[in-house]
Amino acid sequence: MHEIPIEDTIDLHSFQPKEVKMVVEEYLYQAVRKGFREVRIIHGRGIGVQREIVRKVLENHPDVAGFHDGPARGSTIATLKHTGTPGGANDNSPPGTGGVPEGRGGPKS
Repeated sequence: MHEIPIEDTIDLHSFQPKEVKMVVEEYLYQAVRKGFREVRIIHGRGIGVQREIVRKVLENHPDVAGFHDGPARGSTIATLKHTGTPGGANDNSPPGTGGVPEGRGGPKS
């Protein structure tokens, strides 16, 4: 399993639906540690399978204050409760890493 950088956007296209719940949960955990107040989760349009998984995780996640559709259909914007230090000062991991496993075939460019 590899790690990918934690940024304010994650694209779930490279993950299988069965991986999405775990990936989003870990991504949110790391995003809060990094001090992000808002993140964009790209799940795609399709028939809505990944969107529903993402929405269920967001509804039940203790660090999510709220969420709404992104500006383009196919993404969701989540507002995070701020519990860490801005910039992720409480994060002891090396810069650019974060614990979210890469999808099959590596990260998308």
